[in-house]
Amino acid sequence: MREAITQKLYTYWNDIRAGRLAPKRFEIEPSQIASMLPDTFILERIDSATFRFRLAGTRICETFGQEFRGINFLDLVGAEDRVTLQRQFSVIARQGAAGVFNVASETAGGETVRFELLILPLVHMRETVDRFLGSVALVDHPAWIGHEALIKTRILSHDLVWPDGRPHEMIDAVHRQSPFLPHMKDARIVRADRRQFRVYDGGLAKPEDDR
Repeated sequence: MREAITQKLYTYWNDIRAGRLAPKRFEIEPSQIASMLPDTFILERIDSATFRFRLAGTRICETFGQEFRGINFLDLVGAEDRVTLQRQFSVIARQGAAGVFNVASETAGGETVRFELLILPLVHMRETVDRFLGSVALVDHPAWIGHEALIKTRILSHDLVWPDGRPHEMIDAVHRQSPFLPHMKDARIVRADRRQFRVYDGGLAKPEDDR
């Protein structure tokens, strides 16, 4: 991460993440990242091939010369890069990585500009990642930027950053608070002499048909 916008947004996201796989969507406070809002966006995962823009900052739209709301993020790149992005989104969502992409966009006249793109996972209504917070930071600042539409984008390089130094291990929420294995949930409680015991069927117990 070389660009200031990328570093600031990552730091903010990681602070509110607080060691979890990803922060929740409603925990993102626009007032806390007001200076970065023109360069940020939020995507909604519809399915493995559709990551729709829900929000896109004004500077992003002005730079590319189009309104992004409702557009599939994957439609911005060619077929090969589309596959790369699908794979990277899958890892980001499942393992809590931050995706950093160096991309280049071209105008109809062949002018090229480079960006640093950041993708961060968010949890919305469920316990799985189905939203993504991102930013677009200009690496180059040509005089024509914002005056000519960018019509073609390609990935130059990409990398994954692990906030905890390794992939995050997700734990099934059903068993998160239980010290017992799933098959032990139906144990019987037996009380004797003011003491309580948890009894599990199995071991030497015989099936009813053998009794």
